[in-house]
Amino acid sequence: MAIIDVTISQLSESVAEATLLNWKKKPGDGVVEDEILFEIETDKVVFDVPAPSSGVLIEILVGDGGTVVPNQVLARIDSEGKATATAQEEAIREAKSPEPAAVEAEEVVIMPSAAKLMAETGIKLSQVEGTGRQGRVTKGDVLQAIVADAEPSSPQPPPQPVPKPAPAPAPVQKPKQVEANREEPLMTDRPEQRVPMTRLRARIAERLLQSQASNAILTTFNEVNMQGVIELRNRYKATFEKEHGVKLGFVSFFVKATVHALRKYPVLNASVDGKDIIYHGYFDIGIAVSSPRGLVVPILRNADQMTIADIERKISDYSTKAKLGNLSLEELTGGTFTISNGGVFGSMLSTPIINPPQSAILGIHATKERAIVENGQIVIRPMNYLAMSYDHRIIDGREAVLGLNAIKDALEDPARLLLDL
Repeated sequence: MAIIDVTISQLSESVAEATLLNWKKKPGDGVVEDEILFEIETDKVVFDVPAPSSGVLIEILVGDGGTVVPNQVLARIDSEGKATATAQEEAIREAKSPEPAAVEAEEVVIMPSAAKLMAETGIKLSQVEGTGRQGRVTKGDVLQAIVADAEPSSPQPPPQPVPKPAPAPAPVQKPKQVEANREEPLMTDRPEQRVPMTRLRARIAERLLQSQASNAILTTFNEVNMQGVIELRNRYKATFEKEHGVKLGFVSFFVKATVHALRKYPVLNASVDGKDIIYHGYFDIGIAVSSPRGLVVPILRNADQMTIADIERKISDYSTKAKLGNLSLEELTGGTFTISNGGVFGSMLSTPIINPPQSAILGIHATKERAIVENGQIVIRPMNYLAMSYDHRIIDGREAVLGLNAIKDALEDPARLLLDL
């Protein structure tokens, strides 16, 4: 017997422990090297842990919901063991056994999810037509076979008419009670549900409280006329998508304008370490993204070196990964400045909270047509309210206001980004 310990490696510099969400296998099950054994949730991401070796899972030491730390032994695998045949394995063997008028076994490739479903439902390979690449049998093919198998082979006799029941006698009217004795019953359906916070939600709460307690947060506001960006986007969005294979949005303009402002006022891109100020000579911009598990902030590394197309592709990729829960620790670690877009949910104005250890954050909001005064005339323009929260310990109001003005100027006249004005 050769025993292999199942552990997890170092999570990240800022993550000391995690939660084991759920096991995909149980003791006695056979496993294949790199097959997913369980899911781990940290305060940043959820990721899969694969089997380090093929064999038999003989012992689970930490169950679902348990707290785990790096290098802790979570389970053991006998790399020389042989599992008892499971229903899934039986289905795969049955599916690959030769049958009359069937394709030879070695020509049939059955996807694992399809084999499992065949085992659970008793569907035979002869009932399934593989529509996957090179005739692979997919889960969808098995589902189609199940539907076909469930259809009646001969028409069912028409249902016999059911005689209508005799009309019920009219209810007897009860006399009304005296007003003093008539009381409406209290609400009886008042359900409650107590669930523990996920690690991500708990970490968000901890960091927000930390930010409020340790930073001298102040917020400055401005408004920006988005007419120039909207006209530029409308003029080139079709050509842009055809050329780069991604849609031209608005956040990339905010990213470019933010980097433009951070170059002018480097303290907005700095952070505090004890009694020291760390000025970053690079621009790693965090983009706050909503996910089913909560708010996450993936990082655009070296945003100053990215094109508009690069930014749009990366944001699209991050949004997809956030929805699927596939963001990696590396993609969520670091950042020198954050942009939060409450406008996608219709927010008109907010005061964003700084994402520590950063010292400033930009909040952008919904663009709405509003009446403003231009050259003494009232006109309608697409306006967006900007909010910059900053740590007043190292950032004075002057830098914060001028930095936000620089973002506003770049957005109202995008040519400034090309001329570095």
